[in-house]
Amino acid sequence: MGAAGNASLDLLPFFLTGIPGLEAQHGWLSIPFFTMYIVAIVGNSLIMAAVQANPALHEPMYLFLSMLAITEVGVSVSTLPTVMGILWFDARQVDFDGCLAQMFFIHTFSCMESGVLLAMSYDRFVAIYNPLRYTAILTLPRIISIGLGVTLKGVALMAPLPVLLRQLPYCHANILSHSYCLHSDLIQLPCADTKLNSILGLAIVLATFGLDSLLIVVSYVLILYTVLGIASREGQQKALNTCVSHICAVLLYYVPMIGVSVMHRAAKHASPMVHTLMSSIYLFVPPVLNPIIYSVKTQPIRQGIVTLFSKRKMLFSFKGNMDFQSVHKP
Repeated sequence: MGAAGNASLDLLPFFLTGIPGLEAQHGWLSIPFFTMYIVAIVGNSLIMAAVQANPALHEPMYLFLSMLAITEVGVSVSTLPTVMGILWFDARQVDFDGCLAQMFFIHTFSCMESGVLLAMSYDRFVAIYNPLRYTAILTLPRIISIGLGVTLKGVALMAPLPVLLRQLPYCHANILSHSYCLHSDLIQLPCADTKLNSILGLAIVLATFGLDSLLIVVSYVLILYTVLGIASREGQQKALNTCVSHICAVLLYYVPMIGVSVMHRAAKHASPMVHTLMSSIYLFVPPVLNPIIYSVKTQPIRQGIVTLFSKRKMLFSFKGNMDFQSVHKP
């Protein structure tokens, strides 16, 4: 049975699903989806470039923001080939190993994003609880260690998933319910016992998203307790204002995730389009809105992006003048 299963694994491709009920409109739908990808990738890349180019932004808060931007670019790039392939070319077929690779990268970057949001909540707690020792506690080596820890955690936890799925026989029609490969979809397809995969998947969810969200809540309880101890109302407001962007990022990440989980369990018989919409919101909305929120609400980031464009404009102007002088040189 195992040999037959593995043989079918090599012969049968996987087929992704577009947006159920709107197949005829895929051409038009490609416009907003591609726009979202452009906004997400360009917006987050601008944040990374602004932080890298401006020494004034080499502070813990902005370095963690760069890490968040990296994870969001990673999530967007991971889903882009199959989503746009379906919307543009109706390319639904994907080979098994490619599907496993996409699943690994989507889940790994999502796990890393959760870890970075936790690190950012710790950053806000240290900044408010002990502002005088803020930079002494969150030194550059420590921030790099946190970033590496978040990355290694994501890779180590997600690596067993494709390995285990690769060993299972697949005897049914390999049709997935999304425009990208997710573990929750793939685990439904093997014609063998997937109890180990299910247990491992649940353990990973609890060890990452469950634990991270709990610690983020604890961080904000401690932040609120600290803020209430500040004597002046102005000081309280100033302290809380530094957390607004991060709170928005946390809500944008966890609320859709909770919505997807509730839909999978409490609304199994809902329209497939509803499930697709919820999953799309979870994967696409945070990378699009987070750079906009941080650019609007965080003045140093906004100034850093403006400075980035100003420097580039000056560079092009200088190069243009040099070219003009070389052409008209006697």
